[in-house]
Formats: sequence, structure tokens, C-alpha cells
Amino acid sequence: MPGTICKSSNERGAFGLVVSRGCPYNRCAFCDLYKDTTYREVPLERIEAELRRVHDVGGTPTNLMLGDGDALHMDMDRLMAILDLIGRYLPSVERVTSDATVPSIARKTDGELRELRRRGYAMVYVGIETGLDDVLCQMHKDHTNDQAREQVRRLHAAGFELGAHIMTGVAGAGRGAENARATARLLNELRPSFITNFNLGVNPLTELGRWEREGRFVRASDLECMEEERLLVSGLAIDTVFEGYHTKHVACGEEVAAGDGPEWQRAITQWVHTKAKLPEGRERILAKLDASIAQLREAQASAARPEPVCC
Repeated sequence: MPGTICKSSNERGAFGLVVSRGCPYNRCAFCDLYKDTTYREVPLERIEAELRRVHDVGGTPTNLMLGDGDALHMDMDRLMAILDLIGRYLPSVERVTSDATVPSIARKTDGELRELRRRGYAMVYVGIETGLDDVLCQMHKDHTNDQAREQVRRLHAAGFELGAHIMTGVAGAGRGAENARATARLLNELRPSFITNFNLGVNPLTELGRWEREGRFVRASDLECMEEERLLVSGLAIDTVFEGYHTKHVACGEEVAAGDGPEWQRAITQWVHTKAKLPEGRERILAKLDASIAQLREAQASAARPEPVCC
């Protein structure tokens, strides 16, 4: 079944099972992933048909990720029915994961979380984004950091692993160091086993894109985002896997962003990718970031030098 499951590299080998379409919240100012999709749940009979199809062709996945945007949002009875179907048709599955939000965790009682974990639901990926509450508010996120602390505490108590999605650059120009320190402190409290960082990109069709056009938001430079990621990684004091995607977002107009996808995708080029287990791989990440930061600083200095005057 077609869907839009946003997988971290930790889940690239997992079978993606679409159980809902879109995101039930879908109001984050920066997000364009589900902007044209109305949230709806896939009928159980269609989910069963997909699982039967995979079974009939001999599929034996061990990892399965539920999609689209926030599978944990669904009612407990529906989740349990889906887990029953997975167990019936794909008994090879040992580990079920999904994206989640802080409010969707709060919708489940402690007992429900423990039961889901007992049934193989092992990990959820949550858009933590930033350790700065004013930035969460500005970006219309659906939680505060105190709420994240409480719900992640409940997750851990039930035996779940946490994957944290964060964004360098989300605080805007001039606040990179502040955001790095605050986010590192928060992550040290939340203890995610996997961290995925994307530097902020601005799609012109999002609310954030409108703010940028109106001068209400100023994007951090590539150099500031890279320095922010370095400071963030330096401040992490937990055992985790960190993966960072520093992408260069080439400016494009609304006519490009409004297209069917390829033009917008071509406007985003991956520039620096970092991944390592921390703390042992920290220096490897920092060395790669340092090399990129040096290149950016040299490019910035070259651009500032006056052109030679010919006589």
C-alpha cells in the first residue's frame, strides 16, 4: 500500500506497513511531509490483505515499521488488532516500531504502554526538535519540553526505546549555539538510543516559508548550522547512536515547490552526513564536521575578499 513513512537509517531494512495516511496533527510550521494529505486510518481489511500478500510471497521480515506519521495515535483496540494480524501472517516479526508524538504517548495509560511493549512494539521515533520551549511554540509543535520529559519517562518505564528527531537551524539565525546547548541538555535527560538530526530546510509552501518571505524568520547559515551540530555532539553525554544530515537547500520559488516533487528534490542536495555510536565515535564525527566548517569559513573569507583590479 502506498504511503509516506519517514524512516531513519535505523529502520531502512524494516518492512513498512501503512496503517494510516498522513499525520493527525499536521500543524508544525516547518513540515511539508503531509501538507496535502488528510489524516485517515486504513481499514483493517486492507491491512490484513497486505499482510496476507507478504506472507503468500514468502516474506519473513523481522522488523516492521507502522506508518504514516503517528501510528501510536490510534486507539488501543485498533493497535492490538493490527498486532494480532502481524502475529498471524508474519510470525517472523520480532520488533515493531513507528513514529509517535508526545500527545500520542500521553493518550496511552501506563498499562497500555506495557501491553504494547509485551506484544513486540519496541521503539517510537518522536520529533523532539529542540530544547528551547519558545522555539517549540513558534513552530507550532504539539508539546512542551516538560511534557516530553514526562511522556518519555513513561515510555522508558514501559520498556520502550526512544528515537529522537531534532533539527539544527530551527531556532533561526544567531541562536545556533543556544539551541545546541539546550537540545544537548534535553537529550541527555531523555536518553534516546538513536538521534537523527536534520538541519532545517524551508519549503516555500509551508507556514515557515511564508514567514521567511515576510521577514519574520531568518534562516541560519550553513556555517552556523554546522557549528551548531558540532556543539550539540560535543555536549551529548549518553550512550546513543547519532546520525546527522547537513543538507544544502538551494533557494527555489513557489512554482518549483508546488510541482510534483522532482524539482523540489533536486533543490535539496545532501552535503555532509555523519553517523557514529557515542561516545566512542564522537571524535570521528567532530573531525568530519571540523573539516566541513573549515571549508565553509574559507569560502566565506574568499567571498569577502575584494576582486583584484586590473590596470
